Amino acid sequence: MTETLAIRPSCSCPYPLLAPPTCSSRLPPLRCFVGLRWSAPRPQVRERPNAVAGIFKGTGGRGGRFRAHASNISQPFSRTIVNTNEHAQNADFPRNYSKREKKPFPIPVLELRRRAKERMKKAEGKPKRPLPAPKNGMLVKRLIPVAYRMYNARILLINNLRRLMKVIPVKGCKYCSEIHVGSVGHPFRTCRGMSSDKRRGEHDWGSTLVDAIFVPVEAYHLEDRLGKRIPHDQRFDVPRIPALVELCIQAGVDLPEYPTKRRRKPIIKIGRNEFVDANEDDLPDLEPDRFEHPILAELHDDEIMAPASPGETVALAEETLEAWQIVRDDALKLMKSYAVRVCGYCPEVHIGASGHKARNCGAFKHQQRNGQHGWQAAVIDDLIPPRYVWHMPESGEELQRDLKSFYGQAPAVVEMCFQAGAKVPEKYKATMRLDVGIPASLREAEMVV
Repeated sequence: MTETLAIRPSCSCPYPLLAPPTCSSRLPPLRCFVGLRWSAPRPQVRERPNAVAGIFKGTGGRGGRFRAHASNISQPFSRTIVNTNEHAQNADFPRNYSKREKKPFPIPVLELRRRAKERMKKAEGKPKRPLPAPKNGMLVKRLIPVAYRMYNARILLINNLRRLMKVIPVKGCKYCSEIHVGSVGHPFRTCRGMSSDKRRGEHDWGSTLVDAIFVPVEAYHLEDRLGKRIPHDQRFDVPRIPALVELCIQAGVDLPEYPTKRRRKPIIKIGRNEFVDANEDDLPDLEPDRFEHPILAELHDDEIMAPASPGETVALAEETLEAWQIVRDDALKLMKSYAVRVCGYCPEVHIGASGHKARNCGAFKHQQRNGQHGWQAAVIDDLIPPRYVWHMPESGEELQRDLKSFYGQAPAVVEMCFQAGAKVPEKYKATMRLDVGIPASLREAEMVV
C-alpha cells in the first residue's frame, strides 16, 4: 500500500492567538493577532480517504492544494496523510496597501462597539474604579526595565548594521525607496519613481544608508503625555524625535536632553477630559542619580569598524538579529500599555492616547479632511517598518526575472544577518521560502504543477 505525503502551509504568525470574539453582527468570526491586524481564519486540514493530495505553485507565490479521486489514478491509493508543521513552508508576502486606500483598523469598529456596550453593562450600578497606570499619570513599574532594554537594543542594532554594511553590500534605487541586499540589484521591473516609464520600471541601483534598512519613524516629543493636544500653530515649536525613543521616554527612560514630567501621585479626575495634579509637597525630593542608568550611545562614522574575520562577522550578525528581535518584542509589550496612534492615510505616528492636531497630512483626499490625520490604533509594523527585500538563494546565483514567483522575501535586517552567517528564526522561514525548490530555467518552471 502506497501513501502520499503532502505538506500544507499553516499559519506563520509568530505571536500567540487570542480566543475569537463573539460578534453579533454579520461579519465572519475573526481571530486577533497581538499587535497585528485581524484576518479571517483559514480552513483546517483533515484526513480524507480515497484521495490524492499534492502541492502546486500558483501565481504570486501562493501555495495551494489539489485532490483527485483514486479512480482517476492508475495506482491505487487508500488514503492521504497530511502533516501540518508548526511553521509554514510557504507563506504569502505581507500586503502593500495602496496610497489611495485607508489602512484597516486593527480591531473592527463593530467589535469595539460591542466591547464598549459590555463594559457599560457590567459597570452599571457599581462604583467607579480608579484609573490604572499609565492612564492615571503614573508609570508602569514592571515596564521600566523593558523600556531601557529596548532603548539600548535600538542603539546596538543601528551600530551593528553600520558595521555589517562594510562587508554586506546593500543597494538602493536612486528614484524609489526600494532596496536590495546584495552586490548587484535585483532585475525585477518594480520601480515607480521619476521617469520610470522611460526605464520600463527598471531600477537604477546605487549606494544607500542605514536609514533605508532600519527606517526611522519620527514623532513629536511630549513633555507631558497627559497634557493638551499639540495645535496646528505649534507644530514647529515641538521637537520631533524617533518614535521608539519617545515610546521609551514615556515608559520610564530618563534622558537629560528630552525632559518629561513624572508624576508620583495619581491624577484627580474632575471631568471627562479634565483633571488636576495631586499635591506632591509631602513627598521627598527626587534621587540625584535619576539619569545614571546604563545607556548606550550611537557611534560616529569614524568609529565604525568592519569585522576583522569571518568568525567575527557571524558573531556580529547573531548579535544584530538578537537586537532586532528584542526591539520588536519589547516594543510590542510597551504598546499594550502605552497608546500608539497612526494615521490611516499616511505613515505619521504619534505616541499618546490622542493624536496631535497638526494638519500636515498630504495623503489621498487630504483636501476633504483639511490636512487632518485620521488617527487609529497602530500596530508593530507601523512603528517599526520591516522593509521586506528579496531573499537571495543559498546557491549564490543571481535572481532571474522569469522566476520571480519562486523567490521569497524577508525583512532587510534579517536578510543581512542571514547573508552574514546568522541562523534565521523559524517565523521568517515561511516568507523566505527556504524549503522551496527553485527551477534552473524557465522551461523547468513551466513544468511545475
